[in-house]
Amino acid sequence: MTTSSYASIRPLLWLVSLAIFMQMLDSTIVNTALPAMARSLGESPLQMQSVVFSYALAVATFIPASGWIADRFGTRRTFLVAIILFTLGSLACALAQTLHQLVGARVLQGIGGAMLLPVGRLAVMRSVSREEFLRAMSFIAIPALIGPLIGPTLGGWLVEVASWHWVFLINLPIGVIGYIAATNVMPDHYAEHRTRFDIAGYLMLAFGMIVLSLALDGISGMATPHALVMLMTVAGLAALVGYWLHAANSTAPLFSLALFHVPSYRIGILGNLFSRIGSSAMPLLIPLLLQVGMGMSPMNAGLLMIPVAAAGMLAKRYAVKLVERFGYRRVLMVNTVLVGLAMASFIFMTPGQPLWVRVIQLALFGAVNSLQFTVMNTVTLRDLDRDFASAGNSLLSMVMMLATGFGAAAAGSLLAAFAHLDQLHGATAALHATFVCVGAITLTSTLIFWQLPDTRPSPRDVEEVAE
Repeated sequence: MTTSSYASIRPLLWLVSLAIFMQMLDSTIVNTALPAMARSLGESPLQMQSVVFSYALAVATFIPASGWIADRFGTRRTFLVAIILFTLGSLACALAQTLHQLVGARVLQGIGGAMLLPVGRLAVMRSVSREEFLRAMSFIAIPALIGPLIGPTLGGWLVEVASWHWVFLINLPIGVIGYIAATNVMPDHYAEHRTRFDIAGYLMLAFGMIVLSLALDGISGMATPHALVMLMTVAGLAALVGYWLHAANSTAPLFSLALFHVPSYRIGILGNLFSRIGSSAMPLLIPLLLQVGMGMSPMNAGLLMIPVAAAGMLAKRYAVKLVERFGYRRVLMVNTVLVGLAMASFIFMTPGQPLWVRVIQLALFGAVNSLQFTVMNTVTLRDLDRDFASAGNSLLSMVMMLATGFGAAAAGSLLAAFAHLDQLHGATAALHATFVCVGAITLTSTLIFWQLPDTRPSPRDVEEVAE
């Protein structure tokens, strides 16, 4: 593609970037506002994980269907519907009067968010040549870095100067601008060959994810009968086993089991799931520790999240060099241990701790956590050929969001289990114990990354997949 033709699709890149920014901002801006939401809705701030959990689960559930929907109804129509659902969901969140209403509105948001990024990326992929693909994807990746950088601080500021409702209302003008732009800019691509959607496989997979997530979240609810939690766990596992058997016999499954014949993908996808459960609990736990445990204002708590995001952006630059020198296996084995220890180190964060120590601790966690994500994603996708690249990437996206939901649910369950410690040892005891546990959960994924071969790829291979 020539420079002029690349310039002609730049409006599309800006549109997709705006959609990604809206989604990434929403994913991070909420965490700082959770204590204020809890006070307004009459809930415990340590039991607000369902606000994060419901959104992530909705995204994970609808990601597998987003590509087929775009192929069937066109990228433009699907993208417009996604913006409408996300914007209406944001409005419904701001109008919510109870936690249950807020959770329902977050599900609506998640359905729209599940289609925004995949459909936008699909439109870009079908509009640029292979030579310009990396350049285009690098451009639209920038908002994914900026959103987490400003989200927590913006959320804290909005809570202080206005109310938590504006955390969601801020999406309305962005959604309106995105909708108007999409009607003029978004191309209307359809699949060249229409395929049958694996509805049976999708229903089994979606049911398994939803029920297992609800079972994990149900542990945190004291009123949830243990028998119901056990029943949901068994039903969820049975649904996933049912999908596995279905995919083995189906000619066109939702996700082919042949993906798992690729060793690096098999190890990477499982490592992603277990490693991200602990990491996904941290965006929920850190603001709670800073605000509820240490009495900081939402604005100051949001400012302290900047070192996490900034160090994460910087660490991504060194992923290629580290993998080139030491190989995937060594980098992931060592870094997974560092991530687990960094999570557990938050037991030492106390109100009397010097600010500079606190900033360094948060920055170190952000650096190793970001490096973990980059290298995990790279090792997962590096060996897939073109026939499996799309399905493999979709499954990875689904697992990432599923782990986000699992992480939020696990954090809530652990906080509930350790609630009695606050009465014995102070306001931060339950949070400190939870940090140790999520660090231990992350450390278990070293057993998975240990299975990787000790090889060192060329830096070009790492760069292409990381982008």
